[in-house]
Amino acid sequence: MAKITENMTIMQVLQQDRDSAAVFMKYGLHCLGCPGATMESIADAGKVHGIDVSKLVEDLNKFFESKGE
Repeated sequence: MAKITENMTIMQVLQQDRDSAAVFMKYGLHCLGCPGATMESIADAGKVHGIDVSKLVEDLNKFFESKGE
């Protein structure tokens, strides 16, 4: 399993494991099915929503590591 980076789109992460939606939701990113999720990077979403992108990416990687992937 490749590391999650801030340059990946939200959809790329969700395609790896849909359960990762819970991590995005924790950060207030609730519109996971909107067009922006397929086009904008995690970094772009973080800027728009005022989210600490490095912490979000860290939590996403912890999520995937905990699943043993």
